[in-house]
Amino acid sequence: MSEVAASHPPLETLLRDVKPNSGHLLKALHLVKEAYGYIPPESVPVVARKLGLTPAAVFGCISFYSELPTTPPPKVEVSWCSGPACRLSGGDEIRRIFEAVLGVPMEGATPDGRVGLHVAQCDGSCCAAPMVWINGRVHGPLTLADAVRIARGLRDGTFEVREEWGHGELR
Repeated sequence: MSEVAASHPPLETLLRDVKPNSGHLLKALHLVKEAYGYIPPESVPVVARKLGLTPAAVFGCISFYSELPTTPPPKVEVSWCSGPACRLSGGDEIRRIFEAVLGVPMEGATPDGRVGLHVAQCDGSCCAAPMVWINGRVHGPLTLADAVRIARGLRDGTFEVREEWGHGELR
């Protein structure tokens, strides 16, 4: 397997409790995703062999579910809130700013894979509308100037991204 395998348990170890003909395909794929952060393409034939399926059947499942990505996650994940409070507070313009400054569409990532954008559902942080989550931290309420500053900082690598969950920049 690739260099990814060097820092992760072998797939056979991860999949030791999944059995053929038991409906364990999603379970197996979620185990792989939890370990690797995504579904490495080289894991598909291993999962297929373990479950007695064809690689096409495994890939069909992977391609159906958006929560089973086949590329490594970006180091920085910007999640744009698509909830009503954010959208009514100018969230659509915040989205356009992030897309324009970073040069990537929603559900895309920068060419170096460092920053990714994706649509997220409201989690009830409406007091911070319009907002984004950056690696799970709430940043809002955002003005257009805030969005430009944050997006430029992410693009240029000057925005401090904290790894822990919780509230970020709230006013």
